[in-house]
Amino acid sequence: MRSRFANLSFGLAFLPAALWASPYDGVYKQTANAECALVGVDGGSLKIEENIFYGVEVECHMLNPVEVEDMNATIYDMHCSGEAETWTERAMLMPDAQGTGLYMIWSGYAFRYDRCEAPDR
Repeated sequence: MRSRFANLSFGLAFLPAALWASPYDGVYKQTANAECALVGVDGGSLKIEENIFYGVEVECHMLNPVEVEDMNATIYDMHCSGEAETWTERAMLMPDAQGTGLYMIWSGYAFRYDRCEAPDR
């Protein structure tokens, strides 16, 4: 019995990272007055969930995370599709100093997004 449990534990260690939530999961405002309930449209918000970035008419699978030493940041290979095209780029994600937002840096571009508050239940 112990051997089976050890084998199971060992096997689980190698499951793809996509099965776990990323530290960046959440909904983020594109602009200060963005509508948090609308994801992926102009004037709405962006969402990261289970290592998938949902932007305006684009979806990017966030693969091969590399932690940036001493920066609390992660670089991802972004495998994206949208508007009948597919492409791959790299992006760095990092929480802001207050922990209420997210920096997303693509080659030549840097964005800061405020996190949407969770709706009241």
